Amino acid sequence: MPATRKKLPIGIQTFADIIEGGYYYVDKTPHIHRLVEEGKYYFLSRPRRFGKSLLVDTLRCLFEGREALFEGLYIQDKWDWQVHHPVIRLSFADGVISSLEALDAHIRHQLRAHRERLGIEREPPPLISSEFSELIRLTHEQHGQRVVILVDEYDKPILDNLLAPERARELREGLKNLYSVLKDADPHLAFVLLTGVSKFSKVSLFSGLNNLRDITLSEPYSSICGYTDEDIDSVFAPELQELDRNEIRTWYNGYRWGGQAVASVYNPFDVLLLFQERKFSPYWFESATPTFLVELLKQRGVFTPQLEQWETEPELLGRFDVDNIATEALLFQTGYLTVQQVEEPLLGYRLYTLGFPNQEVETSLNQALLPALGVENAPRERKTLFTHLRAHDLEGLETHLKALFAGLPHDWYRNNPIARYEGHSFSQDYASVFYSHFAALGVRVTVEDASHRGRVDMAVDFAGHVYLFEFKVVEQLPEGRALQQIKDKGYADKYRGQGKVIHLIGVEFSSDKRQIVGFEVETDAS
Repeated sequence: MPATRKKLPIGIQTFADIIEGGYYYVDKTPHIHRLVEEGKYYFLSRPRRFGKSLLVDTLRCLFEGREALFEGLYIQDKWDWQVHHPVIRLSFADGVISSLEALDAHIRHQLRAHRERLGIEREPPPLISSEFSELIRLTHEQHGQRVVILVDEYDKPILDNLLAPERARELREGLKNLYSVLKDADPHLAFVLLTGVSKFSKVSLFSGLNNLRDITLSEPYSSICGYTDEDIDSVFAPELQELDRNEIRTWYNGYRWGGQAVASVYNPFDVLLLFQERKFSPYWFESATPTFLVELLKQRGVFTPQLEQWETEPELLGRFDVDNIATEALLFQTGYLTVQQVEEPLLGYRLYTLGFPNQEVETSLNQALLPALGVENAPRERKTLFTHLRAHDLEGLETHLKALFAGLPHDWYRNNPIARYEGHSFSQDYASVFYSHFAALGVRVTVEDASHRGRVDMAVDFAGHVYLFEFKVVEQLPEGRALQQIKDKGYADKYRGQGKVIHLIGVEFSSDKRQIVGFEVETDAS
């Protein structure tokens, strides 16, 4: 008998509504039980729309002792339902706060609402820190149980103002004033969880709260938010009919907070909208245009092919502050890059390789970056590229790419930081446009694809045809060397025997003329 279809919990962040309303629910209580058993103070960073608010609300219901909601879940027979803890939940998820006065008013409004709900009748002191501290202490005294503190989107007021650094710093200090209360409130606290998108340094935001455990990259909690493949195949089995399971995985799976041993996860927002709309689309990416991110990448001159394989250290992934935002930290914490591999070449020294989590993010971010690379009418250019690739029209492809580069603004190379990225050769600068143009179409693109004799600059796999690109600058090497290198190095060997048509394409740029001056093609149908 097929499983019964339930309602899709799109935008539902209230645990009780999901359980009582007949919605699908993926049981996260094994993770929650482990959290409570292992410690007291926690911090979790996950990208937006990843289920953090639902996790926070689930914890609220659990500590309040609402047993009926947990019937049939993992934690039901492992929890003491006789103990009810008072819960103070603070949220910064709603609206945009753009001044310290607005932040203080938002905090005071929530603290006063909690005082009323918890039956604290004493007049609150004038300082926010004092009011929060007193609320915790008096709640403990009045209810006879230690207090649970849950903070949702703890960092949103800062993130909303990163383009105005002075204001962001002011808001950071206002939040620091609030969170600093937690250190001395320890005797009155049972459990603390702060969630957000970014991981601000303890010094800048959590001064003194040294016992706050960051579980962002803790492998046992890698799937505390999001859906695993197993969740999709079991909980959401009724929704899979007439959808290509492998395409679901390619488009939306791939987020990972740990090494290869941990399960990768899907963003719930994407999957739920796919099941509702029954078509593939960049739902998560389109829900919030990353204007700040694109502008920052443009200013810093990030070489776009590097986004496929960015090697970094864990310390840099956590370096996020108003005055010092590491590029890889921003890309990782906001969900545009994820962990692909973790190595430990020396004991205690780990290297992380980041990359795009899935097709949705790679395609959409490159689409957003193309205007910053000088491609002015990206949708039209993308359609033209698709037309030539679909027809396997190599002459048309050559004409299109030459026109694309000839159409770049005359001062693009001089004025564009991405094009002037330190350490890049001229061919690499133009290769970034090549890469982002193809990746924005959504075809399979591999940068520096390795063979047993070296790495071809770019491989494109589409509709039974493989296009191998090698880029050279004619002022540095004789003309014709790009194609010859593909042949000499045997880059096509690894693709033979797959039944695909292989096209070897040598692209040569002139740094003087600022355009493509050579485009040689050989087709290998073996």
